[in-house]
Amino acid sequence: MNAPLARGLGFLLLWLAVAGPRPSDLPVGVAVAAAAAWTSLILAPPAGARLNLSAALSFLIEFLSGSLSAGLDVARRALARTPDLEPGMLEVRLALAPGFARNAFCIIANLMPGTLLTGFDPDDAHKAWVHGLDVRQPIAADLAAEEAAFLRTLGHD
Repeated sequence: MNAPLARGLGFLLLWLAVAGPRPSDLPVGVAVAAAAAWTSLILAPPAGARLNLSAALSFLIEFLSGSLSAGLDVARRALARTPDLEPGMLEVRLALAPGFARNAFCIIANLMPGTLLTGFDPDDAHKAWVHGLDVRQPIAADLAAEEAAFLRTLGHD
């Protein structure tokens, strides 16, 4: 499916989810979806990456499992009589170049309990700083594995 059609259908589905499936509203929904697709193609041209559905499903399952595990670990540490934490900042390297894909990955990575991407080095596009609740944990390795899984969803092996 080409990018304009995929985006148009996506925006139409969003319209239907928000406005409801009333037939009288469908012409307006189609017009709004077409305008939104056209605008999105100008503001964010297609990058050429193709979504790998099986890798995306695998990524989703791994993310939900990891998020639950990390959330329970953070709760256990925070609710302990003497919290077992060693917060700090770590420097990590990301494979993704600046752009939409890296921004999307950073948003997803920030949903993982216990870590937070806080910024990038202006002189090195691949260097990022991460705040962790326990820097003794393999935060950089976990982030690299998450990024590799995310890259597979975009069709990069």
